[in-house]
Amino acid sequence: MRTISTSWQEIINVGQYMMTYGLAWGNSGNISKRIDDDTMLITGSGTYMGHLDETDLVKVTISSGWYDGGGKRPSKEIPMHAAIYKARPDAGFVIHSSPFWTTLAACSDLQIESKLFIESMYYAERIAYVDYYHPGSRELGAAVGENAKEANVIILKNHGLIVFDTSMQEARMCLETIEMTCKMAAITKMTGLNPAVLGSDTARDFLDHSGYKPPRLW
Repeated sequence: MRTISTSWQEIINVGQYMMTYGLAWGNSGNISKRIDDDTMLITGSGTYMGHLDETDLVKVTISSGWYDGGGKRPSKEIPMHAAIYKARPDAGFVIHSSPFWTTLAACSDLQIESKLFIESMYYAERIAYVDYYHPGSRELGAAVGENAKEANVIILKNHGLIVFDTSMQEARMCLETIEMTCKMAAITKMTGLNPAVLGSDTARDFLDHSGYKPPRLW
């Protein structure tokens, strides 16, 4: 029970943090945490990210999508979250949101480059794009799961983004970093600045020897 209770609190804290710092708005987005190999906790349908409590979270079986129908309905985005957990055994925490600058990138031709600064290289190591599919659809889940094999930041065209990492802290930092990176990309395009992109060899050397944690396995 302690593991589940701690997981509830982590999700609640992240929801409040996202609303406080403009990383979510209203009831847009959803959060989940893996609590064992085949179980995740996910925010309920229509929940307000800034006012979550334990009753807003639903335990879902990853392999089947089954949940206890006696309580709150889980987010319709179960297919995306489950697909990431299936594709990435290292994924422990998943955040789907639509912060302004990242959603602007998702709704435009703005291309995002991760090899700009330390945090973008590390937290937004690989960025993928998924074409528009209706929220909650199996098609969207399948596309996200396939791209999760090769990217830890997935921009959903005309929708938002979904990120994942080993822990709550790492996933939250990933979300913050991609929002900052998208803001930088948009401003440089609007102002005509030319960003200085680091080379692939430099980025790879940094990731291999940064010492923060073992490199991601792709």
